[in-house]
Amino acid sequence: MGKRLYRGRFAPSPTGPLHAGSLVAALASWLDARAHGGQWLLRIEDVDLPRCVPGAADTIVAQLSACGLQPDEPPVYQSQRGALYQAALDQLISAGLAYPCSCTRQDIALALASAGHAKERHGELIYPGTCRQDLNGKPARAWRFSTSKYAQNSPVAQSIRLQSAIDSAADSEPSELVWHDRRLGAQAQDVSREVGDFVLRRADGLWAYQLAVVVDDAAQGITDIVRGEDLADNTARQILLQRALGLPTPRYLHTPLVLGANGEKLSKQNGARALDLSDPLAALNQAAAVLGLAPQPKPLPDALANWVAQWAAKVT
Repeated sequence: MGKRLYRGRFAPSPTGPLHAGSLVAALASWLDARAHGGQWLLRIEDVDLPRCVPGAADTIVAQLSACGLQPDEPPVYQSQRGALYQAALDQLISAGLAYPCSCTRQDIALALASAGHAKERHGELIYPGTCRQDLNGKPARAWRFSTSKYAQNSPVAQSIRLQSAIDSAADSEPSELVWHDRRLGAQAQDVSREVGDFVLRRADGLWAYQLAVVVDDAAQGITDIVRGEDLADNTARQILLQRALGLPTPRYLHTPLVLGANGEKLSKQNGARALDLSDPLAALNQAAAVLGLAPQPKPLPDALANWVAQWAAKVT
């Protein structure tokens, strides 16, 4: 059997235009695809519609084009892919791996506090499994329900969570999920203890990032994921979902972050400015420097070609 064609992607959320940090991820993913003789796709992750800014997706496409980063296929939009996410959720429910949860953040905080575990992890509350344990006294694997029927009969908003201990012999014996990052090396996370059962569909009916990204990567045949280091913490959850759905696991490479003046990851939330593309090569040179690549003179096509060669020489 022949080797799978490399397929990579850049998947921005249209909550505003690209900034310096997002250009680093875009350039790295494009270079990796080109260095491997593969394809580079663009996916607009607009699943969280309330946070999306009108026109931002078109702006992002135009910014990438100005930088010479052209996708090999037309962009896809998560907001148009709900049927795929529902099919995956139904599969998990049928396997007894997902269950409804009506806990609020306050409920979770109180449950953790009563158990003496009130500490938050990266600003997130570790879900204690309250609703999984309360499903009519039955283990979650034996629970069956119709999501649409359940929602209609429920007096409160429901989210849907995935069991995080599905790789363990028993819920009381959680184990670390180990994976390899092409830049960071060996990585491990005990999802059950460090995250808990995580949300697949939010109580407001919107699809959670973890489910959407796993389904889309598989549907698009993504073999390699190159993205910012801030997303490395999500990888174990995504691999867990891939295994639960019987999907292949891509290779991962997480790139260095661009930091803001406050020392935190540069983002729209901490005042990151939109890219100044009056000189696209200047912006790309700044992004390339973060990736450890040498600066390049004009013209832009030659600069990109030289960076592809540099990238191919330094990564595996």
